[in-house]
Amino acid sequence: RAQEATATFDGPLTINSPMPGKVVKVLVEKDQEVNEGEGLLIIEAMKMENELRAPKAGIIKIIQAIEGSTVEGGAPLCILE
Repeated sequence: RAQEATATFDGPLTINSPMPGKVVKVLVEKDQEVNEGEGLLIIEAMKMENELRAPKAGIIKIIQAIEGSTVEGGAPLCILE
């Protein structure tokens, strides 16, 4: 975990689903600028909602997640550049 806290992200970064679940809400739009820690999507898994946050500041280039759809663990949800 210490490495995660000090990791730097250069270039495009794909945000993947950490677990299987349902996309409840997409909080961003394509070409939207986001700050580090800003909410991107909400995934519901095992009756709990989990907000996925931006690990770095950047611009949302692609959104692959669709509200209401089911996703597998590791599925790509959006690309942050």
